[in-house]
Amino acid sequence: MKKVVLLGDSIRLIGYGTKVPEMLGPDFSVWQPSDNCRFAQYTMRGVMWEWKNDIAGADVIHWNNGLWDACNLAGDGTFTPMKVYGEFILRTLRVLKQTTDKIIFATTTPVRPGNPSDSNEVITEFNAYIVPLLKAEGVVINDLNALVSHDVDRYIREDDRLHLTDAGIDLCAAAVCDKIKSVL
Repeated sequence: MKKVVLLGDSIRLIGYGTKVPEMLGPDFSVWQPSDNCRFAQYTMRGVMWEWKNDIAGADVIHWNNGLWDACNLAGDGTFTPMKVYGEFILRTLRVLKQTTDKIIFATTTPVRPGNPSDSNEVITEFNAYIVPLLKAEGVVINDLNALVSHDVDRYIREDDRLHLTDAGIDLCAAAVCDKIKSVL
């Protein structure tokens, strides 16, 4: 049985993470935090402390961070400056690599236009910044942004303009399962 770890924000927690365990089937054991992994620094702390024992022995880790980091809650810039985001992502990666070299990072998904705190322009900048850094470290990229962005009306909820619809959850869960199987 292969052990899979899913880390990520609410796009995982109430999104694709709700479907991946069943979709992967009985040959896979899936562990994921019951908590929202929120922003990169929060995830880093969880990986280094609270979830360390749960992550141990993973054959593959699928991970996303970015929506919290790229958001502009107070109108004064992103929650996490982009370079700081990169530093925390790479620091987390170094810890995760102590468990497995099979690490997949999912790009940050888009939002619907009119989202009060998030901008697709900023999300695109964050993705464009982090992807080459992670690829240089041997991380496999799961481009959920590209998957969802061609039809945000179908895949992103209208009420909060942020989270995945049922169709978006199904689409992303299938992509996560495919990517996990491809690295194993």
